[in-house]
Amino acid sequence: MAPTTTATLAIAFHGHGTGVFADGFAEWVDRPVEVRVLDLALDDPAERAWFERAQVVVGATLNDTMPVPAAARLYHSVGAGYDRIAVDRLPAGCALCNCYGHEAPMAEYVTAALLNRHLPFAEADARLRRGDWSLGLGRAAALRGEWSGSRLGVVGYGPLGREIARKAAAFDVVVHAANRSEVHDPERVARWWPLDRLAAMCAEVDALVVALPATAETAGLVDAACFAALPAHAVVVNVGRGAVVDEDALYDALAERRIAGAVIDTWYVYPNAGRPRTMPAHRPFHELDNVLMTPHFSGWTRGLVRRRQRLMAENVRRLATGEPLANQVRAPG
Repeated sequence: MAPTTTATLAIAFHGHGTGVFADGFAEWVDRPVEVRVLDLALDDPAERAWFERAQVVVGATLNDTMPVPAAARLYHSVGAGYDRIAVDRLPAGCALCNCYGHEAPMAEYVTAALLNRHLPFAEADARLRRGDWSLGLGRAAALRGEWSGSRLGVVGYGPLGREIARKAAAFDVVVHAANRSEVHDPERVARWWPLDRLAAMCAEVDALVVALPATAETAGLVDAACFAALPAHAVVVNVGRGAVVDEDALYDALAERRIAGAVIDTWYVYPNAGRPRTMPAHRPFHELDNVLMTPHFSGWTRGLVRRRQRLMAENVRRLATGEPLANQVRAPG
């Protein structure tokens, strides 16, 4: 990539949630930049004009209701996923890069969610505040399982899947991994399964964690056959993308108590500018008592923001000097 000759780079942070990355961003960059945070809708003519002339756009959504970022040489996704970015809206000379840095907090979320199934702190606290000792030592009905020694299936063994497996292995959990390419990680993974044998893996695990991005190949991958194969005590955790898990199949398995529960962080319906409050699915998961629902926050930490700011700033520097970009998923044409 040829170096950028303009003395000051114009950077647009576009849309909901990007402002937190813009805050203090200029301090991470070793050259003059002008940073503006723009509303997703771009209704303001001045914001629209800035978007169209920015050399760097940072965002998560680009569609045919928005102008083309005509001057952009780099569109930087604020996350790992770029399924909501219409690549055909990018000018030919614009690269597309994504960000990681979410693996540690998301693996912590998975660990906490699965430990919570064995350590019901909130319920025990609520009961004891009423003088109820029924979950206490010596009561046969209060005996509970242990995460240690259980079997965990991880769907997708990229950076996130590897970190989930690393944390699970520290608890002596037996990890199975389903992945498109073969997994060689004997310290953490007991068995690799190809994705076309996902249902067979489901029959061999006590919990299933989805850690895949949404693509044409992964849409609906975790389907009715997988839920039929999971044991009745199994729990499903989705921190990948909602679309990877068939919504109807998941809802039916939960509503009919064919699996024990689910912890869902990535969803099927999201807020937008015209609908800032919305239920997160087409089916009424909120009515089920065996579902723990969170608003796509598993990786949302201050550490994540710092790591992604650092990477985006590094790519701005590389853009300016003509060096190869990091995490490039689409090269300029």
